[in-house]
Amino acid sequence: MIDNNKFYTLKGYALLEGNLITTSMEDYLEMIYRIHSTGEAVRIGVLAENLNVKPSSATKMVSNLKEQGLVTSAKYGYIKLTDDGLELGQYLVFRHDILHRFLCYINQSENELAQVEKIEHFLNAETVMNIKKLLDDLP
Repeated sequence: MIDNNKFYTLKGYALLEGNLITTSMEDYLEMIYRIHSTGEAVRIGVLAENLNVKPSSATKMVSNLKEQGLVTSAKYGYIKLTDDGLELGQYLVFRHDILHRFLCYINQSENELAQVEKIEHFLNAETVMNIKKLLDDLP
């Protein structure tokens, strides 16, 4: 449990919260979900291209996601989301979209992708839902 009267490092907060996946793993899972949602087959090359990383990096991260039970994959095959991966991927895209809408609104812009990518990992579900409620109540 986090003591709100004490300071921790970023890693310290993550350990206290019991995070099972890292922010990088979230980025990969979010992209796998996005590609999956288009109906396109998710392969290492497609994933790497979409995230602007090397295929070897994507392979390692998919292996990490596989260890967490979020995806399945066979060597040189497709990457598929498990039920847990599908549910978490859907939430990650939802969180991204809510935060993007919010930042575009307050900055009066149409694209805040870079800023969203930098901060989306640090908001809990309660905060995301409260931002959504705020956005839903705006004229």
